[in-house]
Amino acid sequence: MEKTFLMIKPDAVRKNLIGEILMRVEDAGFKIVELKMVKLSPSRAKKFYQVHRNKPFFEDLIKFVSSGKVVVVLLTRRNAIRKLRELVGITDPKKARRGTIRGDLASDVTQNAVHASDSAKSFRFESELFFKTKLVK
Repeated sequence: MEKTFLMIKPDAVRKNLIGEILMRVEDAGFKIVELKMVKLSPSRAKKFYQVHRNKPFFEDLIKFVSSGKVVVVLLTRRNAIRKLRELVGITDPKKARRGTIRGDLASDVTQNAVHASDSAKSFRFESELFFKTKLVK
């Protein structure tokens, strides 16, 4: 079994989509290991999204993700990282496949409902940032 990280972003929290998203995740065979709701400060958001710090959308992304509460979730299943990325869909909801979380529930490239780890390295960094525990593979 592999673990992965999911963040339900402020737009989806405001639209009361937490249950819908978690239901889709569980229906896809994921098990929730840990879950909590938090409010990101701009500095914590900058640390989380540091990989995008030199991109033109960085400041808008930080402002958005720190604008309200998020739900962070540790998940597990076989091939978890790849399977969650498939379930989430591509970043731009207008181009995302119907049936994916972003294709069905997201508004635009920034307000795209969820974030999912894209690699084992990202998972370790993201999960440790929110769950404060060193996680083993």
